[in-house]
Amino acid sequence: MSASENGKPIKVIVVVRNANGLHARPSSVLAETALRFAETALTLRREATEVDAKSIMELLLLEAGPGTELTLTASGPQAKEAVAALKDLFEREFDLNL
Repeated sequence: MSASENGKPIKVIVVVRNANGLHARPSSVLAETALRFAETALTLRREATEVDAKSIMELLLLEAGPGTELTLTASGPQAKEAVAALKDLFEREFDLNL
């Protein structure tokens, strides 16, 4: 994980682990969690597509199936906490036992 010192964004790679990918339910869980960090910009990137992690509709545009690697970027006052929370969601497969 990169440092967030001096206002630099934090960037980490997250992997979609759940069997059905980043469909509506995990996107909803992800967006709801991201919205808790109102003053922090959160994006996810897959190749040339970058979306707002706080928008369910934009998250669906990633078409991220199982095993897809995404770059999570956070900048703002709660960047470290936001990255930890979102990374944990990916690792726990969004708490969905599909």
